[in-house]
Formats: sequence, C-alpha cells, structure tokens
Amino acid sequence: MATPNYSYEKRQRELAKKRKTEEKRARKANPGREDSAASAQDTPGEATAPGSSDSADTALRG
Repeated sequence: MATPNYSYEKRQRELAKKRKTEEKRARKANPGREDSAASAQDTPGEATAPGSSDSADTALRG
C-alpha cells in the first residue's frame, strides 16, 4: 500500500485557500456583480443539459 503524500495534500489545501481568498477579494472589489457572474455560469450548462437529459429520460422510460 502506498504511503500518503502529506506535502502534496498540504500544497493542495494551500492552493484552495489562496483561490478562495482571491475570489473573496475580487467579490469585495466588485460588489453586486456576483449575481450576474453566477447567472452567466449557469447559462451554458442549461443550454447543453436539456438535450442530454431528454435522451437519458427516454432511455430510462424504455
């Protein structure tokens, strides 16, 4: 069994924390823009989801 690579895990935690603080700083720098960014991220997923979900629904029904 392989031993855990603690330095890799620590680095990933540090990167996640850094990413989170950068996002928070950007959010504070541009207040009110969070809603438009969230809706822009949802739009592309919604465009592709109906086509794929319809085929999945028919597969489950059949």
